Amino acid sequence: MNSSITLGTILLLSLSCLVVESRRQLHASKFSSEPPKSNANATRWAILVAGSSGYENYRHQADVCHAYQILKSGGLKDENIIVFMYDDIAFNDQNPRPGVIINKPFGNDVYDGVPKDYNRENVTANNFYAVILGNKTALTGGSGKVLNSGPDDHIFIFYADHGSPGSVAMPGGDDIYAKDLIEVLKKKHESNAYKTMVFYMEACESGSMFDGLLPENLNIYATTAANPSESSWALYCPGHYPTPPDQYDTCLGDLFSVSWIEDSEKHDLQKETLEEQYRVVLRRTLVDYLEFSSHVMRYGNLGLSKESVFSYMGTNPDNDNFTSFTEELYPAAIKMRAANQRDAPLYLLWHKFNKADEGSNEKVEAQKKLQTEISRRQKEDDNIHSLAVLLFGETNASRIIEYVRPTGQPLVDDWDCLKMLVRIYEKICGMLSIYGKKYKRAMANMCNEGVNEMNMSEASRKACSKKYPSSSSSLQNELH
Repeated sequence: MNSSITLGTILLLSLSCLVVESRRQLHASKFSSEPPKSNANATRWAILVAGSSGYENYRHQADVCHAYQILKSGGLKDENIIVFMYDDIAFNDQNPRPGVIINKPFGNDVYDGVPKDYNRENVTANNFYAVILGNKTALTGGSGKVLNSGPDDHIFIFYADHGSPGSVAMPGGDDIYAKDLIEVLKKKHESNAYKTMVFYMEACESGSMFDGLLPENLNIYATTAANPSESSWALYCPGHYPTPPDQYDTCLGDLFSVSWIEDSEKHDLQKETLEEQYRVVLRRTLVDYLEFSSHVMRYGNLGLSKESVFSYMGTNPDNDNFTSFTEELYPAAIKMRAANQRDAPLYLLWHKFNKADEGSNEKVEAQKKLQTEISRRQKEDDNIHSLAVLLFGETNASRIIEYVRPTGQPLVDDWDCLKMLVRIYEKICGMLSIYGKKYKRAMANMCNEGVNEMNMSEASRKACSKKYPSSSSSLQNELH
């Protein structure tokens, strides 16, 4: 491989990595109800989750740490803020400022004072569910803090990490599947343990976590960084404007997250509604970045958007005199660039390769890592394509891999089937990478077409060994 690799070459080699962004109309649900009136004695609760690990995912923990600082300056107490983060970034060998995390170029330290309630192996889906439900007996490790919320309280949940159709990641254990999350939220509602809840989610295909699943009658307002079929975007990346300091070889934030956090940092949140914040984030995430954009979506009880952000995040007294919610905060945004969340690791490897001196050991090592990542992605692409061909034939393979259901319809009819197909594939073919998890859509479509355990097992063995005949009619016939 020639060391004069260009970005264009990398993008060509990883062409299959790029998600075709679906330009749909913005979610047009009507407000379902008037927002409940706020109780002056209500307690604000918050759960902040960074679902990744590794220095290449610096931005997710930076988003969560910055969100904590917003809530803390807004008056929330540590006893009411519960933080999930792997905590392997601040003192990582690659961090140019040990003990410091920043969320924007030349920004302030956002790591200082952040409680690490659930870190390392304790950042799991099961602990997340237990914290939401206030179920201490179901916890494994961690600080033991849970949502001890009451019927008059307001809850804010923020999640930042990688996503895939129908699920979002955690650094250990199982992914958080949409159906499981919705069932937990329903149980929380049934226990009369909150008045209203706001859920902000930063992840690729994050809309698929709520679309067609979150009822309007749970008093939950959810906003996602992307619709059910597109990527979200990393921000403040090397080589992009605005760029992080030269010593940082990683992205510092995510577009959706940075948009709501920086908006909250500047405003008097007593005077800003959730609707107004949504409009700011929508414009910055969709309009300002042109081709680097995603569609911010809303689900659940949209009537809650009339409430103030203050009800969930408090407000910094320093912002008491700030009254404008117009565009002057981001006058140069049109010049800024973002990176596809799922392809950010590939881009960062290319950046390290391009930055290294010609002929140096650093460049050779960067080239190896880059080629390994490209090869791994190509292998996952080939495996899934072969699987689809075996099950549905060459003519229908692309449809099975790419088909997106209409808005308002859940990703899959049988969520247990989806989990089963993913489990079978990973047992036979190897664990899906963050990149490869985009193919959960293909597996969901396979479930919807009637693929069962036996079909999947046989097809996976053949697809991943590449030892199968050109004709796969016997497997296809079993499905029809």
